[in-house]
Amino acid sequence: METLIPVALLVVLGIMGLRIVNEYETGVVFRLGRYVGVKRAGPKWIIPFVDRMVIVDLRTVARDVPPQDVITKDNISIKVNAVIYFRVLQAEKAVIQVENYLYATSQIAQTTLRSVLGQHELDDLLAEREKLNRILQEIIDRQTEPWGIKVSNVEVKTVDIPPEMQRAMAKQAEAERERRAKIIGAEAEMQAAEKLSLAAERISRSPGALQLRYLQTLSEIAVENNSTTIFPLPIELITPFLARKAAENAAADAAAAGGKSA
Repeated sequence: METLIPVALLVVLGIMGLRIVNEYETGVVFRLGRYVGVKRAGPKWIIPFVDRMVIVDLRTVARDVPPQDVITKDNISIKVNAVIYFRVLQAEKAVIQVENYLYATSQIAQTTLRSVLGQHELDDLLAEREKLNRILQEIIDRQTEPWGIKVSNVEVKTVDIPPEMQRAMAKQAEAERERRAKIIGAEAEMQAAEKLSLAAERISRSPGALQLRYLQTLSEIAVENNSTTIFPLPIELITPFLARKAAENAAADAAAAGGKSA
């Protein structure tokens, strides 16, 4: 009976000191309050009542950054929220250097979000989001590095703009579209004028081409319209016939004059 008591006591102490560390976790061990090392995945044993193990999750954590009131560089008040992705690389630092690394990282993300975005104009926030995400990631990662935490990514999710500013931006976008449409129309008219000028120059060098173009226009009008169309006939088109008729008349007059003289 006396021998069973120590054995039972050892069994109880063995069970009390047994710890299971999962693959995605690390156990930080303190002995009488002093850090003595870390325990990796698998069954581990610590000295009961002497050692204390703090389990730290090593998986990537995704935390929403609550909406923050930001005043941009061009004095526009907006609300911005984001999401931050980070993970613990050194479990002992995450336990020893900071009281609650999850809360501390979230607070740094909030203050950095307000600080960085407040240094840029609204147009930059909307057009250069990837650049701002990279800047936020670098700044927050640099601040959490002493805690053994690696910030892998920061994404600005939404930017809430005041309704009056949305209306102003819509008017600006509409004016920009009208400006581009006018520029495109003016460029098209200029190109068309250049082509017409070139065509007119080439037609002017060949009277026959002008007559063919005239006949083609008459043909197109006759096909497209059922009504009667009065179209002026250019003198150049009938000049060859008039010249031929004049030559025939002159020959006839000459023949008649020769007959009378005979």
